[in-house]
Amino acid sequence: MKYLIYLSVICLAACNSTKAPEEAKQKQKHELVQKWETDSLLKVPESVLFDKTGQVLYVSNTDGPDPWKSDEKGSISKVGLDGKIIEAEWISGLDSPKGMGMFEGKLYVADLSNLVIIDIASGKIDKKVPIEGAMGLNDITIDSGGAVYISDTKGMKVYKFANGRTEVVLKDLKGPNGLLMHGNDFYVLDAGGMYKMNADSSLSKITDGMDGGTDGIENVTGKEFIVSAWEGAIWYIQEDGTKEVLLDTRAQKRNTADIGYDPATRTLYVPTFWKNTVVAYELK
Repeated sequence: MKYLIYLSVICLAACNSTKAPEEAKQKQKHELVQKWETDSLLKVPESVLFDKTGQVLYVSNTDGPDPWKSDEKGSISKVGLDGKIIEAEWISGLDSPKGMGMFEGKLYVADLSNLVIIDIASGKIDKKVPIEGAMGLNDITIDSGGAVYISDTKGMKVYKFANGRTEVVLKDLKGPNGLLMHGNDFYVLDAGGMYKMNADSSLSKITDGMDGGTDGIENVTGKEFIVSAWEGAIWYIQEDGTKEVLLDTRAQKRNTADIGYDPATRTLYVPTFWKNTVVAYELK
Protein backbone atom coordinates (compact mmCIF):
# COMPACT_ATOMS: atom_id res chain seq x y z
CA MET A 1 0.00 0.00 0.00
CA LYS A 2 2.80 2.39 0.94
CA TYR A 3 4.54 1.50 -2.32
CA LEU A 4 1.45 2.34 -4.35
CA ILE A 5 1.04 5.66 -2.53
CA TYR A 6 4.71 6.43 -3.15
CA LEU A 7 4.32 5.72 -6.86
CA SER A 8 1.22 7.94 -6.99
CA VAL A 9 3.10 10.82 -5.37
CA ILE A 10 5.96 10.48 -7.86
CA CYS A 11 3.57 10.40 -10.80
CA LEU A 12 1.71 13.45 -9.49
CA ALA A 13 4.96 15.35 -9.00
CA ALA A 14 6.13 14.42 -12.49
CA CYS A 15 2.84 15.56 -14.01
CA ASN A 16 3.01 18.85 -12.10
CA SER A 17 6.63 19.46 -13.10
CA THR A 18 5.68 18.95 -16.73
CA LYS A 19 2.59 21.07 -16.42
CA ALA A 20 4.22 24.04 -14.62
CA PRO A 21 6.50 25.16 -17.48
CA GLU A 22 3.61 24.73 -19.91
CA GLU A 23 1.39 26.94 -17.76
CA ALA A 24 4.14 29.55 -17.50
CA LYS A 25 4.56 29.46 -21.26
CA GLN A 26 0.84 30.03 -21.76
CA LYS A 27 0.85 33.01 -19.42
CA GLN A 28 3.77 34.66 -21.24
CA LYS A 29 1.96 36.03 -24.29
CA HIS A 30 4.60 38.52 -25.42
CA GLU A 31 8.38 38.74 -25.64
CA LEU A 32 11.11 41.16 -26.66
CA VAL A 33 13.72 40.14 -29.23
CA GLN A 34 16.80 42.36 -29.47
CA LYS A 35 17.45 43.97 -32.88
CA TRP A 36 20.45 46.19 -32.18
CA GLU A 37 22.31 48.26 -29.61
CA THR A 38 24.07 51.58 -30.24
CA ASP A 39 27.69 52.28 -29.48
CA SER A 40 28.26 53.40 -25.91
CA LEU A 41 28.94 57.00 -27.00
CA LEU A 42 25.75 58.46 -25.55
CA LYS A 43 26.09 60.40 -22.31
CA VAL A 44 23.73 58.82 -19.76
CA PRO A 45 20.66 58.52 -22.04
CA GLU A 46 17.42 58.94 -20.09
CA SER A 47 14.67 59.09 -22.70
CA VAL A 48 14.04 58.02 -26.31
CA LEU A 49 11.42 59.57 -28.60
CA PHE A 50 10.52 58.08 -31.99
CA ASP A 51 9.93 60.66 -34.73
CA LYS A 52 7.65 59.06 -37.33
CA THR A 53 7.93 61.96 -39.79
CA GLY A 54 11.70 62.27 -39.62
CA GLN A 55 12.27 58.52 -39.19
CA VAL A 56 14.79 59.20 -36.47
CA LEU A 57 15.18 58.83 -32.71
CA TYR A 58 15.77 61.70 -30.30
CA VAL A 59 17.67 60.72 -27.17
CA SER A 60 17.99 62.95 -24.10
CA ASN A 61 21.30 62.72 -22.23
CA THR A 62 21.58 63.86 -18.62
CA ASP A 63 25.39 63.42 -18.63
CA GLY A 64 27.51 63.21 -15.47
CA PRO A 65 27.05 61.27 -12.21
CA ASP A 66 24.15 63.41 -10.95
CA PRO A 67 21.03 63.19 -13.18
CA TRP A 68 19.45 66.15 -11.40
CA LYS A 69 22.30 68.63 -11.68
CA SER A 70 22.09 72.01 -13.38
CA ASP A 71 25.39 72.16 -15.24
CA GLU A 72 24.60 72.82 -18.93
CA LYS A 73 26.20 69.48 -19.85
CA GLY A 74 22.95 67.85 -20.95
CA SER A 75 22.20 67.21 -24.61
CA ILE A 76 19.88 65.70 -27.20
CA SER A 77 21.24 63.11 -29.65
CA LYS A 78 19.91 61.98 -33.01
CA VAL A 79 20.06 58.24 -33.64
CA GLY A 80 19.10 56.36 -36.81
CA LEU A 81 16.55 53.58 -36.84
CA ASP A 82 19.45 51.23 -37.59
CA GLY A 83 21.10 52.08 -34.28
CA LYS A 84 23.83 54.29 -35.72
CA ILE A 85 24.43 57.58 -33.89
CA ILE A 86 23.84 60.41 -36.36
CA GLU A 87 24.77 63.28 -34.05
CA ALA A 88 25.78 62.71 -30.43
CA GLU A 89 25.13 66.33 -29.45
CA TRP A 90 22.52 67.61 -31.87
CA ILE A 91 21.37 70.01 -29.13
CA SER A 92 23.73 70.94 -26.30
CA GLY A 93 23.79 73.32 -23.34
CA LEU A 94 20.88 71.74 -21.45
CA ASP A 95 20.99 70.91 -17.75
CA SER A 96 19.51 67.46 -17.15
CA PRO A 97 17.04 66.75 -19.98
CA LYS A 98 14.64 63.86 -19.62
CA GLY A 99 11.20 63.29 -21.18
CA MET A 100 10.31 64.65 -24.62
CA GLY A 101 7.30 65.26 -26.84
CA MET A 102 6.65 66.60 -30.35
CA PHE A 103 4.00 68.90 -31.77
CA GLU A 104 3.89 70.81 -35.07
CA GLY A 105 7.61 70.80 -35.78
CA LYS A 106 8.69 71.50 -32.21
CA LEU A 107 10.46 69.21 -29.77
CA TYR A 108 9.53 69.81 -26.13
CA VAL A 109 11.99 68.71 -23.44
CA ALA A 110 11.60 68.52 -19.65
CA ASP A 111 14.81 69.99 -18.24
CA LEU A 112 14.85 70.25 -14.43
CA SER A 113 12.71 73.38 -13.94
CA ASN A 114 12.44 74.46 -17.57
CA LEU A 115 10.38 73.41 -20.55
CA VAL A 116 12.78 73.65 -23.47
CA ILE A 117 11.23 74.19 -26.91
CA ILE A 118 13.37 73.21 -29.90
CA ASP A 119 12.72 73.91 -33.57
CA ILE A 120 13.32 70.54 -35.21
CA ALA A 121 14.00 71.84 -38.73
CA SER A 122 16.73 74.27 -37.68
CA GLY A 123 18.04 72.20 -34.78
CA LYS A 124 18.03 75.23 -32.52
CA ILE A 125 16.46 76.09 -29.18
CA ASP A 126 13.50 78.45 -29.61
CA LYS A 127 13.13 79.23 -25.93
CA LYS A 128 13.30 77.93 -22.39
CA VAL A 129 10.11 78.35 -20.39
CA PRO A 130 10.60 78.36 -16.59
CA ILE A 131 7.94 76.28 -14.83
CA GLU A 132 7.32 78.16 -11.59
CA GLY A 133 7.57 75.94 -8.54
CA ALA A 134 9.01 72.95 -10.42
CA MET A 135 11.61 70.92 -8.53
CA GLY A 136 12.47 68.08 -10.91
CA LEU A 137 10.64 67.88 -14.24
CA ASN A 138 10.73 64.42 -15.76
CA ASP A 139 8.33 63.28 -18.47
CA ILE A 140 6.20 64.93 -21.15
CA THR A 141 3.09 64.10 -23.12
CA ILE A 142 1.15 66.37 -25.50
CA ASP A 143 -2.55 66.29 -26.34
CA SER A 144 -4.12 66.80 -29.77
CA GLY A 145 -4.53 70.54 -29.15
CA GLY A 146 -0.87 71.09 -28.30
CA ALA A 147 -1.18 71.33 -24.51
CA VAL A 148 1.99 70.01 -22.88
CA TYR A 149 1.77 67.95 -19.69
CA ILE A 150 4.92 67.66 -17.58
CA SER A 151 5.53 65.47 -14.53
CA ASP A 152 7.49 66.91 -11.61
CA THR A 153 8.86 63.86 -9.81
CA LYS A 154 10.49 65.77 -6.98
CA GLY A 155 7.62 68.24 -6.60
CA MET A 156 5.07 65.39 -6.75
CA LYS A 157 2.90 67.25 -9.26
CA VAL A 158 1.87 67.26 -12.91
CA TYR A 159 1.76 70.58 -14.78
CA LYS A 160 -0.08 71.64 -17.91
CA PHE A 161 1.44 74.25 -20.21
CA ALA A 162 -0.88 75.79 -22.82
CA ASN A 163 -1.21 79.19 -24.47
CA GLY A 164 1.81 80.47 -22.59
CA ARG A 165 0.36 79.65 -19.18
CA THR A 166 1.16 76.93 -16.64
CA GLU A 167 -1.21 75.29 -14.18
CA VAL A 168 -1.10 72.29 -11.84
CA VAL A 169 -3.43 69.47 -12.88
CA LEU A 170 -2.34 66.84 -10.34
CA LYS A 171 -0.70 67.24 -6.95
CA ASP A 172 0.12 65.37 -3.76
CA LEU A 173 1.39 62.36 -5.69
CA LYS A 174 4.16 60.05 -4.49
CA GLY A 175 6.65 60.55 -7.31
CA PRO A 176 5.04 60.89 -10.74
CA ASN A 177 7.10 60.13 -13.82
CA GLY A 178 5.78 58.61 -17.05
CA LEU A 179 2.86 60.40 -18.71
CA LEU A 180 0.79 59.42 -21.74
CA MET A 181 -2.13 61.11 -23.45
CA HIS A 182 -3.81 58.37 -25.50
CA GLY A 183 -6.82 59.72 -27.33
CA ASN A 184 -8.85 61.45 -24.64
CA ASP A 185 -7.38 59.30 -21.87
CA PHE A 186 -4.59 60.59 -19.66
CA TYR A 187 -2.31 58.08 -17.91
CA VAL A 188 0.30 58.68 -15.24
CA LEU A 189 2.90 56.42 -13.62
CA ASP A 190 3.36 57.08 -9.93
CA ALA A 191 5.57 55.10 -7.53
CA GLY A 192 5.12 51.67 -9.08
CA GLY A 193 1.53 52.13 -10.21
CA MET A 194 -0.24 53.01 -13.45
CA TYR A 195 -3.28 55.29 -13.16
CA LYS A 196 -5.87 56.93 -15.38
CA MET A 197 -6.97 60.47 -14.57
CA ASN A 198 -10.71 61.03 -14.30
CA ALA A 199 -12.67 64.15 -15.28
CA ASP A 200 -12.57 65.38 -11.66
CA SER A 201 -8.74 64.92 -11.56
CA SER A 202 -9.03 61.86 -9.33
CA LEU A 203 -7.01 58.79 -10.30
CA SER A 204 -8.23 55.27 -11.05
CA LYS A 205 -5.65 52.52 -10.63
CA ILE A 206 -4.97 50.33 -13.65
CA THR A 207 -2.26 48.22 -12.01
CA ASP A 208 0.59 48.46 -9.49
CA GLY A 209 3.48 46.43 -8.10
CA MET A 210 5.98 47.61 -10.70
CA ASP A 211 8.88 48.29 -8.37
CA GLY A 212 12.12 49.98 -9.36
CA GLY A 213 10.97 53.45 -10.33
CA THR A 214 8.22 53.36 -12.97
CA ASP A 215 9.56 55.49 -15.80
CA GLY A 216 8.24 55.25 -19.36
CA ILE A 217 4.83 54.33 -20.78
CA GLU A 218 3.83 53.60 -24.39
CA ASN A 219 0.62 52.40 -25.97
CA VAL A 220 0.82 49.19 -28.01
CA THR A 221 -2.75 48.74 -29.20
CA GLY A 222 -6.21 49.51 -27.84
CA LYS A 223 -5.81 49.73 -24.09
CA GLU A 224 -2.64 47.66 -23.84
CA PHE A 225 0.62 49.32 -22.82
CA ILE A 226 4.31 48.81 -22.15
CA VAL A 227 5.76 50.27 -18.96
CA SER A 228 9.41 50.52 -17.98
CA ALA A 229 11.00 50.85 -14.55
CA TRP A 230 14.31 52.64 -14.27
CA GLU A 231 16.10 49.92 -12.27
CA GLY A 232 15.82 47.46 -15.15
CA ALA A 233 12.39 45.95 -15.82
CA ILE A 234 9.77 46.23 -18.54
CA TRP A 235 6.13 45.12 -18.27
CA TYR A 236 3.31 44.48 -20.73
CA ILE A 237 0.01 45.76 -19.31
CA GLN A 238 -3.26 44.22 -20.48
CA GLU A 239 -6.56 46.12 -20.60
CA ASP A 240 -7.73 44.47 -17.37
CA GLY A 241 -4.57 45.54 -15.54
CA THR A 242 -2.86 42.15 -15.55
CA LYS A 243 0.82 42.37 -16.41
CA GLU A 244 3.69 40.23 -17.58
CA VAL A 245 7.43 40.86 -17.38
CA LEU A 246 8.99 41.33 -20.80
CA LEU A 247 12.51 42.11 -19.61
CA ASP A 248 14.36 42.05 -16.30
CA THR A 249 17.97 43.23 -16.33
CA ARG A 250 18.22 44.29 -12.70
CA ALA A 251 20.69 41.52 -11.85
CA GLN A 252 22.98 42.81 -14.62
CA LYS A 253 22.52 46.39 -13.36
CA ARG A 254 21.28 47.49 -16.79
CA ASN A 255 18.76 50.28 -16.46
CA THR A 256 15.63 50.60 -18.57
CA ALA A 257 14.68 54.27 -18.44
CA ASP A 258 12.09 56.24 -20.47
CA ILE A 259 11.19 54.09 -23.48
CA GLY A 260 10.13 54.99 -27.03
CA TYR A 261 7.97 52.89 -29.37
CA ASP A 262 7.27 52.56 -33.09
CA PRO A 263 3.88 50.83 -33.49
CA ALA A 264 4.35 50.25 -37.23
CA THR A 265 7.37 47.99 -36.72
CA ARG A 266 6.53 47.04 -33.11
CA THR A 267 9.99 48.25 -32.10
CA LEU A 268 10.69 49.28 -28.51
CA TYR A 269 13.62 51.62 -27.86
CA VAL A 270 15.20 51.37 -24.41
CA PRO A 271 17.80 53.80 -23.00
CA THR A 272 20.21 52.02 -20.64
CA PHE A 273 21.20 55.15 -18.68
CA TRP A 274 24.58 54.41 -17.03
CA LYS A 275 25.50 51.94 -19.82
CA ASN A 276 25.35 54.83 -22.32
CA THR A 277 23.46 52.98 -25.05
CA VAL A 278 20.01 52.58 -26.56
CA VAL A 279 18.75 49.07 -27.29
CA ALA A 280 16.05 48.26 -29.85
CA TYR A 281 13.75 45.26 -29.34
CA GLU A 282 11.01 43.84 -31.52
CA LEU A 283 7.83 43.12 -29.60
CA LYS A 284 6.58 39.64 -30.46
